[in-house]
Amino acid sequence: MNWNFICALGCAAILLTPQTAPAQRRPKIVMVTHGQAADSFWYTVRKGAESAASEMRCDLEYRSPEKFDMVAMAQLIDAAVAAKPDGLIVSIPDAAALSASIRAAVAAKIPVISINSGLSASKAFGCLMHIGQEEEVAGKEAGERMKASGVKTALILNQEVGNAALEKRIKGFQEGFEGPFHHVQVLPVKIDFQQCLDATAKYLANDPSVDGIMTLGSVPAEPALRAIEMAGKTGKIKIGTFDLSPAIVQALIKKQVEFAVDQQEWLQSYLPVVFLANYAKYGSIPQSKLILTGPSFVTPENVDKVAGLH
Repeated sequence: MNWNFICALGCAAILLTPQTAPAQRRPKIVMVTHGQAADSFWYTVRKGAESAASEMRCDLEYRSPEKFDMVAMAQLIDAAVAAKPDGLIVSIPDAAALSASIRAAVAAKIPVISINSGLSASKAFGCLMHIGQEEEVAGKEAGERMKASGVKTALILNQEVGNAALEKRIKGFQEGFEGPFHHVQVLPVKIDFQQCLDATAKYLANDPSVDGIMTLGSVPAEPALRAIEMAGKTGKIKIGTFDLSPAIVQALIKKQVEFAVDQQEWLQSYLPVVFLANYAKYGSIPQSKLILTGPSFVTPENVDKVAGLH
C-alpha cells in the first residue's frame, strides 16, 4: 500500500472542497459490483466506499447480487439508473451482459466510473474513467514470479468462471509462466470453502506433479492452503494469490504464501466516491481515463505495511 499516495489523495480531497462553500444537497452515489458477500475482498471494497462517502458528506448505496449473476447485476444497475443518482460506480466482469444497462446510465446523463474489472469496455461504454489494475499485466508478473520461485507445474484455481477479468489474469499468468518445462492447468472452483477444498484436494491427489498453486482471489486461497496441508505438502507446493484477506495476511506473516497480488481494493472504491462527489458539487474531476491501483506484490517481507487494512 502506497501510504504517501493515500495521504496525497486525502489532501487533494480537502483542497477540492471549498472551506466556505454554502450548505448544499448531499450527492447520492450508487455502487453496483459483482462481489459476493462471502468474499472478504468485497467487504474491503465496501468499507473504502463508505469511508469516502463519510468524508465527502454524500449518500452512498452499495448493491451486489447474492452470487455471481450477471442478469441480477444488470437489474441492479437498471434500478440504480431509474433512481437517478448523482453518480454511478460499477464493476464490469461481463461486458456483453452489462452493456445495455451501463449505456443506459450514460444516456441518462449519469456520470459513471468503472472499477475493478472492465478496463477495455469502460471507455467504449462512455464511463468517465476506470480505476483498477491491468489484469493481464498483473497475471504475467505473477506468472514470472512463480516461475522464478522454482515452480514447474502450476494449478490455477478460478472461483468465478465467466469473469472476464479473471480470464485475463489466467492469460497473463500463462504468458509469464509457461515454457518448455513449465505447465499450467486451470481448475474451476466455487466460492465455498468445503467445495473448493474437496476439488483442490482431489486434483492434488490425482496429479502429484503440481508444485505450485495460483488462486485468482483470496477466497480459494484459504481452502487451497488447507488442501496442501492435508496432502502433506506444506512447503513443497508453493502458493500465490490475487488479492488479500485477513487469513491471507496471516499466512504471509507465517511465510505459508509466497506472494499476493494487491490491487488495493480499498483505494479502488474510495477514489471514485471522492471523484463523483466533487463532480456533483463542483463539476471538478480528474481527466485521466485510467487510474491504476495495482498490481503491487505483498510478500512475507512487506506484509506488515498492509496488514492494518485487512
